[in-house]
Amino acid sequence: MAVKKRLFTGLQPSGQLHLGNYFGALKPFLDTYQEYDSFLMVADYHSLTSLKNPTELRANVVEVVRAYLALGVEPSKTVIFKQSDVPEHTELAWIFDCLVSVQFLIQGHAYKDKVAKGLEPNAGLFTYPMLMAADILLYDTDMVPVGQDQRQHIEYAREAAAKFNITFGQTFKEPQEKISDDVAVVPGIDGQKMSKSYGNTVPLFGSREEIAKAVMGIVTDSSGERPENVYAIHKLIKSEEELAGLYEEKKGKYKDLKEALIEDLDAFIAPMREKRTAITDEEVKRVLTEGAAKAKAFAAAKMTDVRKKVGVTI
Repeated sequence: MAVKKRLFTGLQPSGQLHLGNYFGALKPFLDTYQEYDSFLMVADYHSLTSLKNPTELRANVVEVVRAYLALGVEPSKTVIFKQSDVPEHTELAWIFDCLVSVQFLIQGHAYKDKVAKGLEPNAGLFTYPMLMAADILLYDTDMVPVGQDQRQHIEYAREAAAKFNITFGQTFKEPQEKISDDVAVVPGIDGQKMSKSYGNTVPLFGSREEIAKAVMGIVTDSSGERPENVYAIHKLIKSEEELAGLYEEKKGKYKDLKEALIEDLDAFIAPMREKRTAITDEEVKRVLTEGAAKAKAFAAAKMTDVRKKVGVTI
């Protein structure tokens, strides 16, 4: 029997989940995780670069796991765990920080973009790629599903692996990114990438009223007969063939097209919304406890090797 390749992915618990999270990270994982030996991490330490409210963070962690379970992820077929439950992540990140240069990190597109958008340029945000590299490399990962805008982070992980291997001997695999080109960057209601930090999201488990409010707020381009920002979101849940007739019939009728999008989004989201409400906090905590034990066993073995190679084990 062939050994499965390992897939690793994670999601920050930094706010309400939205369609961008679903199509950019959740769905790619759902579509492929059973084909791999899969690890699914809740990146709570990463979220500290922007989220400073402990009560909100705790609630968000539970909601992220509840979301994965509601979407159909089976804990028996993947390792679901919380980043902070495995201290080897931050330990390895420090070692990588000591291998790469400031000049190397300052090239990070995500850092520049977030600072340009007004996010505080704290040191954690600056060294974020090395913690992400540690997340990935600890588990001998082969494949990481990411959006197009996250490709550089995987390149950074490969660079961290290569630098360590050259300096201390062969230790880490160099992972590959898995990008779905058709939905690599999910558009928000303003046409930019959908992001909590931009305030341009459609909530993944939103009520019909919340969906309607988001959709009616979509910025429309009055220069053409088809509202491109409406269409860009609509084609995430329906094929272009299915939409062709509607957008031809309602040409120039932006309000009608938004109302059609509300109907289709609510029909798409409602089953997930209902399943999510049935999952208890206790179930989430049990899944995280079991996942942490599995992840720690693997990470601890890897770090035993790393410590020997860097010389901190006497």
